[in-house]
Amino acid sequence: MTRVLIAADKFKGSLAAATVGSAITSGIRRVVGDAVEIITIPVADGGDGTVAAAVAAGFASVPVTAAGPTGELVESAWARRGSTAVIEMADVCGLVRLPGGRPDPLGATSRGLGEVIAAAIDRGCTEVVVGIGGSASTDGGSGMLQALGARLLDVDGNELGRGGGSLANLVAIDLAPLRNRVAGVTFTVASDVDNPLTGPRGAAAVYGPQKGATPHDVVALDAALSHFAEVVHDATGAGDCEAPGAGAAGGVGYSAQSVLGAILRPGIDIVFDLVGFHEALAPLGPGDLVITGEGSLDEQTLNGKAPAGVAAAAVARGIPAIAVCGRNRLPTDRLAQWGISAVYTLMDVAPDPDTSRRHAARLLGDLGERIARDHLAS
Repeated sequence: MTRVLIAADKFKGSLAAATVGSAITSGIRRVVGDAVEIITIPVADGGDGTVAAAVAAGFASVPVTAAGPTGELVESAWARRGSTAVIEMADVCGLVRLPGGRPDPLGATSRGLGEVIAAAIDRGCTEVVVGIGGSASTDGGSGMLQALGARLLDVDGNELGRGGGSLANLVAIDLAPLRNRVAGVTFTVASDVDNPLTGPRGAAAVYGPQKGATPHDVVALDAALSHFAEVVHDATGAGDCEAPGAGAAGGVGYSAQSVLGAILRPGIDIVFDLVGFHEALAPLGPGDLVITGEGSLDEQTLNGKAPAGVAAAAVARGIPAIAVCGRNRLPTDRLAQWGISAVYTLMDVAPDPDTSRRHAARLLGDLGERIARDHLAS
């Protein structure tokens, strides 16, 4: 029996990854019935959608209330299986959580991320996996550390306020309460950037403008992050501003590495491990088919995004891979380099973008029918 593995990411703003897989499956079944075996594995790249992919793979969803990027409380969730917790920064204190979409480059905080980590530790989790894509803050991870018990003090001995802008006033840091809180816990961070903490390729210079920072703000934040790193180094004897990934998520990568002892890994590799992708792929051979995809196929897809990782893994085993998407901005030869032999887009069946978004599930079912006729029907 031919086997089909559907390992697609979400269609951002439209469908969750699990729904994408279900819709394609329904279309394939309408053509070939039960003549093929279909396995669906929702995937993500370590950013938004990571918790949903973990839950679809059997993790339990755990609701949590935590601080959003500007301090307001938000309702979010993390995922748990045994002693492992999966946490998604974007959904707690990321750009999507900014009230009214208004950026706060100097005041946005990573505190909510630390609060969710603390909640997972308090529930007995000793292995914490954190996806840090989509952050709204450039605070060096200081808010995260404060939520885990660290005390960041100004010249008067008062606790610093939120945001990267306040780090210029940092005089001392007390990590003893944090170390007690995280003792025995291991941290793995999903990150696909290699930027240092500071400098022309640092968190403020490269990503600050995307979070609303003016040129003046960028200079102030870069100086504040450099000062923060000096204080952390004085307190710990550790911390490397130039470490690859230190600038990830506005400097959360730096605090995760230097204070929490975290290991940074590519997001897609972490997600593949969490959802059992390689185990699902193992039984397939050249006569089978892998289907992947996401909302938009573009150059970013080829830089650590889920469809590129899925296709590369399939082609390494000689298994043909095709993709589904809302829109495709990649030429055939670029896709072929990653092993994607065909692309099916929602705009093939509904050229109007609004219609494609509103009826994405139904249209994916139609594409599933096309895929079945092109690749599976005898």
